[in-house]
Amino acid sequence: MDTSDETLATAAADGDRASFATLIARHYDRIFGLAWRLSGSRQDAEDLAQDICAALPAKLLNWRAEARFTTWLYRVVVNAAHDLRRRQAVRSKAASGWGDWEIARQQEIDTAREAEAWLTGAMAQLAPELRDTLALVLGEELTQAQAAEVLGVSEGTIAWRMSEVKKRLRVIAAREV
Repeated sequence: MDTSDETLATAAADGDRASFATLIARHYDRIFGLAWRLSGSRQDAEDLAQDICAALPAKLLNWRAEARFTTWLYRVVVNAAHDLRRRQAVRSKAASGWGDWEIARQQEIDTAREAEAWLTGAMAQLAPELRDTLALVLGEELTQAQAAEVLGVSEGTIAWRMSEVKKRLRVIAAREV
């Protein structure tokens, strides 16, 4: 006569590898089949069955033999499938949020590139001393005093040049509209 599942489960929980192997051999198809029906995916069912079998020795320590072993095993599979669905939902939500974030980030990058390209083109239309001033103050982020020192002019001249740059850039932008 075959050893009952309950006896095998008790022995497996006590560390009997042969009992555990017998339980897996006896119920693997049941685990896989239910996992497939619950997940709707062969790949997910294979992953679930493998994960369940790997976790079963630890789970057997909590088996109290209050119900038939197969009833308990079904509950283990159902819980694993629910956990998988929750993980997939979280990943999907995170991925869609990540996708939205990445789209916004790419749009910001494109906008910055367009602005930089426009500014480069507009700078080419400025007089060399205005272009040099703009490159130092805006491009290199120097203070007006630092730019004045580099260019060998007064800080007031740099302030005037930046004012002129702003006026001329507005004119260039207005022409392009």
